Amino acid sequence: MANTTVKGAIAIHGQNPQFLVETVIRNRIWESNYWKEHCFALTAESLIDQAIALRCIGGVYGNQRPTEFLCLLLKLLQLQPEKEILIEYLQADEFKYMRALAAMYVRMTFSAVEVYELLEPLMKDYRKLRYRDMAGYSLTYFDEFIHSLLTEERVCDIILPRKAKRSILEENGEIGPRKSRLLDAMEGRSDHGSDRSRSRSRSRSRSKSKSPYQSRSPSASRSRSHSPSDNGRYLSRSPSRSPSRSPDRSRSGSISPDRMDVEPTNVS
Repeated sequence: MANTTVKGAIAIHGQNPQFLVETVIRNRIWESNYWKEHCFALTAESLIDQAIALRCIGGVYGNQRPTEFLCLLLKLLQLQPEKEILIEYLQADEFKYMRALAAMYVRMTFSAVEVYELLEPLMKDYRKLRYRDMAGYSLTYFDEFIHSLLTEERVCDIILPRKAKRSILEENGEIGPRKSRLLDAMEGRSDHGSDRSRSRSRSRSRSKSKSPYQSRSPSASRSRSHSPSDNGRYLSRSPSRSPSRSPDRSRSGSISPDRMDVEPTNVS
């Protein structure tokens, strides 16, 4: 039948994989038109086309109608694809809704250690997601959706299986400590700022050592400016001794009559 789990499926959390979805929601999915028209005879490969065509995530809406996201999630539980295929779904970052579908499936079926190792790197994805519920459409972000999968008990109207806390797994040595991207960014900025300050101090010290005029005192420069120089460009404060034109001389260079009584000197 179209609603039965594939043969040879492994029990997840001690039960049929499809039973991870509540009975009421599961029956509504089986009765929906999308399940009957688009989810019939799907495989792990052909399901990719339907996952790429998704335009929102969410649970039930309107008159308890399931979203296409829930229908494909139940189909994944029915098919139970291999782990390598799910990892390929997660790595296809160009299709965010298919990535969200795979993340939801990983949270419901994988072990706690694998859930943390596979979903925590996805929190660096900050793209927008449309969420549909009983109130209509709303906006969320991919990292918020992943955070809700790791911390909350109910997502998209589905009760998530219980898992061990991360702190307990760290104490048991099953998983390493979580790396904070914010802390790494802050440490990187501080190192960059210290390097920049060091380079500035070095450049200032080099400029002071190379400049020949920085070592001279201001008093020496002042005394140099007021003292007369050898080339005669600076003027001293003493009265000028430079020859000037005598008022007794005329412009033609002749001697004035007032100086005629001076005895001429004998020239040998």
